[in-house]
Amino acid sequence: MSDELPGDRARVAQDHHLTVGPTVLRMLVGAQLRRFREDAGISTEDAGYEIRGSHSKISRMELGRVGFKERDVADLLTLYGVTDPDLREPLLELAEHANTPGWWQRFGDVVPAWFEPYLGLEQGAVVVRVYEVQDVPELLQTPDYARALLTARHPEARPEEIERRVDLRMRRRRVFDRSRPLRLWAILDEAALCRTVGGAATMLGQIEHLAEMAALPNITVQILPFTSGGHAAEGGRVTLLRFAEPELPDVVYLEQLTGALYPDRTSDIARYRDVLNRLGVQAEPPDRTRELLRTALSRLI
Repeated sequence: MSDELPGDRARVAQDHHLTVGPTVLRMLVGAQLRRFREDAGISTEDAGYEIRGSHSKISRMELGRVGFKERDVADLLTLYGVTDPDLREPLLELAEHANTPGWWQRFGDVVPAWFEPYLGLEQGAVVVRVYEVQDVPELLQTPDYARALLTARHPEARPEEIERRVDLRMRRRRVFDRSRPLRLWAILDEAALCRTVGGAATMLGQIEHLAEMAALPNITVQILPFTSGGHAAEGGRVTLLRFAEPELPDVVYLEQLTGALYPDRTSDIARYRDVLNRLGVQAEPPDRTRELLRTALSRLI
């Protein structure tokens, strides 16, 4: 167990709030509130009553799924017996920063409400592991490839709307430009390389870009070939996010056509983590990725 006090962790997170982002900050504040409540032996029902809410509101706060009112956080800390200013003040300031809109909210016209939480999680993660079936993972896409995909998925959208969506997708790649860049481990089904998106020239550029990204020390790309047969992730795309803060659990993200799921039971998260581990063993090793990408390129030339 760390010798850090909760107030120390809050100050560290506060110092990094511009890079961590509001979504992860809400999760941090919620985790601290849950720890204080459990240490005090207070139920979610009693905590909800204290702030004129319900136990479900307390649960949403502790999971970081809602913003925070300063009065609510202050009242809860008092209820939990947290009176030391060195513990209270950093958490109250952290809660204030957690209410600051993320940069992606400027794209609210093209970001559905169910996708916005994921953007915050992605920007705050230190590791993202993804298995992708049909397409190249979004963080590894070129503008032309992304544009072709988005045009196919939103045939009713005007060209300027498509460009807004492409711009958003490209801005997400800034996680690789941080002083400590995101570590990405991507496993692609071979189908993602065989499906020609946007024409041969677009696909050629995409595979070349994929090879360049796979050569970076913080990015691992593996290919799951057709010859591998059945596998543990036949249900579809899986994304798992990990954070630097030890009190935050891994997050599993399962995207659907008009929504997303976040399985949060410990056993479910462990199951998806195991699935990704097994895919990593079943897929071709990373040192074969460049060779497999060259083979995919040869089919386009």
